[in-house]
Amino acid sequence: MAWLVMLGTLLCISRVGLGSRDLEGFPPLASHGCPYKCVCAADLVSCAGLGLQDVPAVLPAAAADLDLSHNALQRLRPGWLTPLSRLRDLRLGHNGLDVLGRGVFTNASGLRLLDLSSNALRALGRHDLDGLGALESLFLFNNHLAHLDEHAFHGLSALSHLYLGCNKLASFSFDHLYGLGGTHLRTLDLSSNRLGHISVPQLAALPAFLKNGLYLHNNPLPCNCHLYHLLQRWHQRGLSAVRDFAHEYMCLAFKVPTSRVRFFEHSRVFENCTAAPAFGLELPEEQLHAQVGRSLRLYCNTSAPALRIAWVSPQHELLVAPGSRDGSITVLADGSLAIGNVQQRHAGVFVCLATGPHLHHNQMHEYNVSVHFSRPEPEAFNTAFTTLLGCVVGLVLVLLYLFAPPCRSCCRCCHGTCGCCRRWPRTPSPLQELSAQSSVLSATPSDAPSRKASVHKHVVFLEPGRRGLNGRVQLAVAEDFDLCNPVGLPLKAGSESASSIGSDGLMMT
Repeated sequence: MAWLVMLGTLLCISRVGLGSRDLEGFPPLASHGCPYKCVCAADLVSCAGLGLQDVPAVLPAAAADLDLSHNALQRLRPGWLTPLSRLRDLRLGHNGLDVLGRGVFTNASGLRLLDLSSNALRALGRHDLDGLGALESLFLFNNHLAHLDEHAFHGLSALSHLYLGCNKLASFSFDHLYGLGGTHLRTLDLSSNRLGHISVPQLAALPAFLKNGLYLHNNPLPCNCHLYHLLQRWHQRGLSAVRDFAHEYMCLAFKVPTSRVRFFEHSRVFENCTAAPAFGLELPEEQLHAQVGRSLRLYCNTSAPALRIAWVSPQHELLVAPGSRDGSITVLADGSLAIGNVQQRHAGVFVCLATGPHLHHNQMHEYNVSVHFSRPEPEAFNTAFTTLLGCVVGLVLVLLYLFAPPCRSCCRCCHGTCGCCRRWPRTPSPLQELSAQSSVLSATPSDAPSRKASVHKHVVFLEPGRRGLNGRVQLAVAEDFDLCNPVGLPLKAGSESASSIGSDGLMMT
């Protein structure tokens, strides 16, 4: 019996030893199909920075975000995305991909973001991007792209952001955008390429929302007067693509790489461009003013009948029939746009895009709508008129006070009876003939007892004397001044004008 116990013990020890050797020699099984060394969390799969030369053979079917960046991938086999029906974001940046090929993105109809940046791609073929009908963002910057097929982006009808910066593109046709639909496109990055020839009329014909996201800086652009005036106008309008990178917009003055000058800093190069403005290249937006709460209707005026008309709102929302998502904007059957209740959010540039057999694919009409609050009702009287009327009335009262003779009833305030009252003297009185340079008038004798000043006081301003007053104005206040008998007013010389009295020899008592 004892030897059976020993045999079982030896078998257990040997099985444990075999188990440890199996763990050391073979990789562990991936849970739920997650590739070896990759990190999987719910619908996220990250295999970045693992030095992979091939795509893992098995990928989780529930993956919505797949990161294969920073590896050594050189080829993508056709149909490798077939099991990933839920995939939305695919990141393949920082690899060694030099070509794509047909069928690489088959069954990726739900993909929204594709990152192919920092690879070795030299060209894009006609069918390289087939199957990406729902793609919204495409990153192709920092490659070696020197050629784009005429229909390279033909199937990307929903693309809104395209980044082609840091490549070797020597030209780019804005006429057809290589099959790219201009309805949704908001960002087109062509910076840091080799663009030496560019069509200014094609640039001017682009929609306003695409001009705001068109990056052309750090290219050897030609020092063309039309291009200079067009970029200057974009800069003045505040388009972010030009305003934010104004320092990096350069052109070749003499078609030599060493003759690069900055568009917005070396204006002397364009001194002779004033006689050749960019005339008629870019039509200005039609300015419209609307009041809050009112209705507004915009018409898409085209040079030929259009088969399809779409609008773009100031919030970059594509407007087709029946209208906007919030229901405030309606697209009518004739292609016109109607706003029943104008609000502040409706202010901005509305762009009409029309397509047809006899129309350019990006023919458009732009409206710059300004929204204002209703003005209050005008006042009953004009402020300027009432001010003028007040001035006239005040002037008439002053003239009446200065030149009108006192009424007879004023005698009552002088002596209580009108019999003793005299008329105002027509001839100048001795008071008026007095020199204003000599004395201060006082109606109270020096020896009379002081009494409270009467309410009927008259202030007399006398002209300052030439000597002794030193430019000061003497002020005389007469208590109970008799308007009817000014002749008997005694005069008293001021202390500061004694020298003037002595010199003039004038004294009245």
